[in-house]
Amino acid sequence: MPRAIRSDNGVPFASPNALYGLSRLSVWWLRLGIQTERIKPGHPEQNGRHERMHLTLKQETTRPPGQNLLQQQAKFEDFIHEYNFERPHQALGMKCPSEFYRLSDRQYQGLPEIEYPFHDKTLIVTACGRICMENRKINFSQVFAGQKIGIREGRIKSGW
Repeated sequence: MPRAIRSDNGVPFASPNALYGLSRLSVWWLRLGIQTERIKPGHPEQNGRHERMHLTLKQETTRPPGQNLLQQQAKFEDFIHEYNFERPHQALGMKCPSEFYRLSDRQYQGLPEIEYPFHDKTLIVTACGRICMENRKINFSQVFAGQKIGIREGRIKSGW
């Protein structure tokens, strides 16, 4: 597993209208201990290698497209093999990505159980993004649907 994943600010990596811009995918990554790194909005050059790979992928697998889903999937699989094992990359000193690949020292162990020992109550966010407490429905965020959250009673301070 990677220590961090860099992405743009669009779906499925981020949700501009959700709490902290998180998406379901980025919540899952955070639970796995993967840091999220986001490029500045409107600056694809900050993720240039990734954008360049997508351009090559699109050029080589969609022109012409496969005649059906199985043929299109075969085009993608052929591209992945060539890109990683046969095609030298200028950015890699004319070597193939497979020559640099190594297994991660962080193995996937599944999602860890979440506990909030210092909170007053642990609730599960509903599928529609709410928490329910004392017959009240409080909108939280749909990206946390099915996740446990810890809440703590606090006082509201008046004034600034």
